[in-house]
Amino acid sequence: MSTAKTARAVGDTAMPDGFSFAVEAVDGRARAGQLLTPHGEVETPCFMPVGTKATVKALAPRLLEELGARILLANAYHLFFRPGTEIVAAHGGLHRFMGWPGPILTDSGGFQVFSLGDTRVLRDDGVEFASVYDGSRHVFTPQRAMAIQQDLGADIVMCFDECAPGTLTRECIAAAVERTTRWAAACKEAHGRRDQLLVGIVQGGVDEELRRRSAAELLDIGFAAYAIGGLSVGERGEEMLATVALLDELLPAGKLRYFMGIGDPLGIVDVVGRGVDVFDCVLPTRLARTGTAFTADGRLNLRNAAFAADMRPLDSECDCYCCRHFTRAYLRHLVNQKEMLAAELLSLHNLRVLVRLAGAARASIKAGRFDAFAEDIHVRFAAGGQ
Repeated sequence: MSTAKTARAVGDTAMPDGFSFAVEAVDGRARAGQLLTPHGEVETPCFMPVGTKATVKALAPRLLEELGARILLANAYHLFFRPGTEIVAAHGGLHRFMGWPGPILTDSGGFQVFSLGDTRVLRDDGVEFASVYDGSRHVFTPQRAMAIQQDLGADIVMCFDECAPGTLTRECIAAAVERTTRWAAACKEAHGRRDQLLVGIVQGGVDEELRRRSAAELLDIGFAAYAIGGLSVGERGEEMLATVALLDELLPAGKLRYFMGIGDPLGIVDVVGRGVDVFDCVLPTRLARTGTAFTADGRLNLRNAAFAADMRPLDSECDCYCCRHFTRAYLRHLVNQKEMLAAELLSLHNLRVLVRLAGAARASIKAGRFDAFAEDIHVRFAAGGQ
């Protein structure tokens, strides 16, 4: 195992029924592992496509399986309002509702609730807020977040936390850490499904002392997996990476680590190199809907006139359906004509790029050559694109 580990000894928290996680290889801080869930295995590092409303935008589940996705993320906040947890539960849970046979992770709604600004009122027991759908008032508490996620029936569920941007004052971030710890304990007490893996979320911005405090308090409560929260809401660069490296030292080496909200190739390589196992982001599909594609040499903006007669595929190294069958010129035509097929093909391609990237990172870790792999990705993506 990595010589960088200095994680304190804590009492082990048993994995739920049907779950296991094992680190199979380590190269520096980078890890290759395998997560077993009741709905299938996930090899790590792994990118999770985001299906906010029980669908990954523009892509049918069959296409997600074909491009190599193994686990999806859905949003508890949005599904609570539309269609409602009772409808999902009547289908037997999210897997049957959305036609996805593999593992699913649901977030708690914490990020969405805390992004509502002036419409929310923070309380000791939770948050009161206005629905983005009809303005009606609601209260999310740790207990309610657990009840919602238990009804949705995902494999992996998240504690309800206060997602405080690092741009807030230290006093505000410290208060968020305290509240996140208290709510995490309440979530663990309220969560009763033995076929779900409950994940604790470490907060604290980029403040080392607060991150240490948050990690220590969550370890005292004890979870079978841990997430790094609060680093996708404004923090980037060296401070963010230093925080991820710190948590590699603080979190138990044998437990799954989840970075919440990163989906650019360079960022993925950077956090994998600091001990992260799984990660998600809306970026690849959001970019696709604006006509932007990932390639091995940077992003391509297909609205650019330079591609009007370009007969090449998006990426000659990519094996996705889009790259095997269509030219940049055709894709630019679809984008400029606002055809629905553009969003489907570019979403498929962008997700395939990240799935392949995670797989290549895994192979490089197992081969003991992750540093060279990461350097190559940085050199190539730094080239920019068009």
